[in-house]
Amino acid sequence: MIFQLDKKIAFPDPRLGEPDGLFAVGGDLSVDRLLLAYSHGIFPWYSFRNEEIMWWCPMQRFVIFPNEIHISHSMRTLINKDKYRISINEDFNGVIENCSQLRINDEGAWLGEDMKQAYKKLFEQGFAASVEVWDGERLVGGLYGVNLGRAFFGESMFSLVPSASKLALIFLAKLFHLNGGLLIDCQLETPHLKSMGGRFISYDEYMKIISTE
Repeated sequence: MIFQLDKKIAFPDPRLGEPDGLFAVGGDLSVDRLLLAYSHGIFPWYSFRNEEIMWWCPMQRFVIFPNEIHISHSMRTLINKDKYRISINEDFNGVIENCSQLRINDEGAWLGEDMKQAYKKLFEQGFAASVEVWDGERLVGGLYGVNLGRAFFGESMFSLVPSASKLALIFLAKLFHLNGGLLIDCQLETPHLKSMGGRFISYDEYMKIISTE
């Protein structure tokens, strides 16, 4: 079942949605609605060329536990070379703009102006974060997402040089684990993320973890 949202900031039970995770359309991208959504494992994902916002909540969640991040031999070698500087929240706008531009011509591209502005507002209010990878003064990779409690909800990443996004994810996992973080929500399975320790858990187990204070 797919529900039509109105102006009221509320969501139906996502367990009643479609098998692929789509369960609602409409509403808006206000800070309050986004915070409510992420606190229940719900996220917006739709082509910015489509006028209607689509809300997803898969019942099988692809996640990385920060203490389980897999660092390959080649990544350890790259880290030990200390070639790149890694920072957090130094250039959120730069990260989200790069993530958008690298995919802007793809069919189904979703990171349009409305989405970018929504996450920039979350960042301004302390609910979103970015990790940047620098080669000198040049931003060459990074990722951003929503940070609520002890969960980080990854949204997008980019690399302008080989393995830059992997460096950003490893940095995030280590820092998040040191600060009590429990889970990184990857949203979608990719070979890249699976190779770094991503695995599926049930929505019920997922909710128990992201609700942990």
